Amino acid sequence: METDTTKYLDENLSFEERVKDLVSRMTLKEKVSQMIHKSCAIPRLGIPSYNWWNEALHGVARAGVSTMFPQAIGMAATFDDQLIKNVADVVATEGRAKHHEYARKNDRGIYKGLTFWSPNINIFRDPRWGRGHETYGEDPFLSGKLGVSYIHGLQGDHTKYLKTAACAKHFAVHSGPEAERHEFNAEVSKKDLYETYLPAFRDCVIEGKAESVMGAYNAVNGEPCCGSKTLLQDILRGDWGFEGHVVSDCWAIKDFHEGHHVTKTEVESAAYGLNHGCDLNCGSMYVHLVKAYEKGMITDEVLDESVGRLMLTRMKLGMFDNPENVPFSDTPYELNDCPEHNELALEVSKKSLVLLKNEGPILPLNKNQLNSIAVIGPNAHSRAALVGNYEGTASEYVTVVDGIRETVNKDTRIYYAEGCHLFKEKMAGLDEPKSRFAEALAVAERADVVVICLGLDATIEGEEMHKSNDFGSGDKYNLELPGLQQELLEAIHRTGKPVILVNISGSALALNWADENVPAIVQAWYPGAQGGRAIASLLFGDYSPSGKLPVTFYRTTEELPDFRDYAMKNRTYRYMKNEALYPFGYGLSYTTFEYEPIEGVTQSVRAGENVEFTIKVKNTGEQVADEIVQLYVKDVEATVGVPNWELKGFRNVTLSPDEEREVSFTLTPRELSIINEVGQRILEPGKFEIYIGGSQPDQRSVALTGTEVLKYELEVTGNALDLEY
Repeated sequence: METDTTKYLDENLSFEERVKDLVSRMTLKEKVSQMIHKSCAIPRLGIPSYNWWNEALHGVARAGVSTMFPQAIGMAATFDDQLIKNVADVVATEGRAKHHEYARKNDRGIYKGLTFWSPNINIFRDPRWGRGHETYGEDPFLSGKLGVSYIHGLQGDHTKYLKTAACAKHFAVHSGPEAERHEFNAEVSKKDLYETYLPAFRDCVIEGKAESVMGAYNAVNGEPCCGSKTLLQDILRGDWGFEGHVVSDCWAIKDFHEGHHVTKTEVESAAYGLNHGCDLNCGSMYVHLVKAYEKGMITDEVLDESVGRLMLTRMKLGMFDNPENVPFSDTPYELNDCPEHNELALEVSKKSLVLLKNEGPILPLNKNQLNSIAVIGPNAHSRAALVGNYEGTASEYVTVVDGIRETVNKDTRIYYAEGCHLFKEKMAGLDEPKSRFAEALAVAERADVVVICLGLDATIEGEEMHKSNDFGSGDKYNLELPGLQQELLEAIHRTGKPVILVNISGSALALNWADENVPAIVQAWYPGAQGGRAIASLLFGDYSPSGKLPVTFYRTTEELPDFRDYAMKNRTYRYMKNEALYPFGYGLSYTTFEYEPIEGVTQSVRAGENVEFTIKVKNTGEQVADEIVQLYVKDVEATVGVPNWELKGFRNVTLSPDEEREVSFTLTPRELSIINEVGQRILEPGKFEIYIGGSQPDQRSVALTGTEVLKYELEVTGNALDLEY
């Protein structure tokens, strides 16, 4: 090690001063060695090797045992930003515990670092996209709020150090098709870009202070995202003032010459990425930066700036400081996968479940009145159905069968039958089609009630490079139950036994037949390792469901625009024309709630001022329950096309029977603004409608819940205002 190292190791200096000194001591090859996800050690400077690639979508992933929370789409269904922050705080604690324990054993490999490439805040614009379950759903406001909370939880609130480093991904305009992502060009209008695809990223950068942003594989309007001047330089760093580092998606830099054809060689691609704002290469293309430098294609200034950003992140994580001075470095390994963390995972799983239908009501079931239960379906006893993707390893997996078995009385008979394969016609090579139907029918006939667990798992909806290649490269062809599942459901229904459908999937399916014929439907997402316990708790009434849909459940595939069309017209609740099967924001409870205004229904505010709305919500049922109070805004007199209405506020309240509580929302000028055709955010004077209740104000939600939402009229006076970004 060099003797004159005091400046960059001097903890009394600012990180910026120390980074400048450190980078000045590096050779060209040493600098480049730090710009690839698998960064080499520089022994003479006392820098150990570091692998930047780590994942934490719903728990520490791919590094052994950790607490497994519900998949991101399930966490979104909680509509609870504080809960999501608590989840991320636990994830960061376990990440710290694992990192330091592994480092003590000199294991600095992949998935062992403190830079987590989470959350995924892409907009789930089309239910056919395979990776949509990694996101927080279809709404920019919800995605932004939950993304900010997850980032705050991961990064902590220490004034000097980061607990871990979060990464908002994939920037930007990315939601399929998976099979074409390495060459796909998403064409998007300025209005859709700034109204739908950018707001969550803007929130995560400006409010969340995300340390990192990851570019997407695809191009946007002709510019590859990981080398886009518009996205990375003009918007991210220019408009939003982002000071962290940008990382490419994995091996995306080689797409510049192989897929997008904006360059011709590996050296050109490496220079193109760096010169357009990408600091860190997940992959190996940046080894060619040495040659690019020698050819005069990159400058010292650009190179040092990017290396400096990377070293600054490592400084913030305490990697150059005395561990005794870094508040998270003594996190005990015993906190990893501890009972308290798994209790939180169970709580989140319960809050993520959405009750879509409850005719009768058939739910909750009374376990004292059941002698036998049939649990049927390819997802009834499937670990894969609990997990989602970007997952870790749980120390315990509780399937639906497991959860029901441990919940019911000891003398209740549990029958189980798989019924059919998840998507194939045969269970095994020599089987005949429907070879397991007879078994499923036999157990259904012997049961007092049937719980049938259908849907998907991450082997058939997911990422382009994974097993899902066997099934549409990860994307879905349509919204139907795959394989023989629909036929199995109808066959079980014909037995005449009461049927409860538990749909386990990361995305919306067209459950039209089930909606018409099955008395109860639960949307369970990928509920995490504790999922079976949570589902059983819901079925037997240990708690009242409170989850709401973060995506629209459509009736048909045919009503959707072309999958490759990124225009938002007729997409999501904000722009759809047809009636939904189950709308965004919808979910039933075991109790009922009553809403009451406590002020006039007409208000006025000058442009640029905040306005407050306060309502009273009361639990009029017989069970303690959570209610998610939602606020939607509609600009009635907008001069450009605007959404049907937009979510602009949500609150989670817990109420005992007969308890009532006031809930207040403050709407800012930004939340009343619109995006015009050239992408400007403006606040126009005029009339607005404000809706507050337990759902959207659409007719389908009102019909399903039997409850009208409150409607306020708001007038904004004064002059139109231009707002930033």
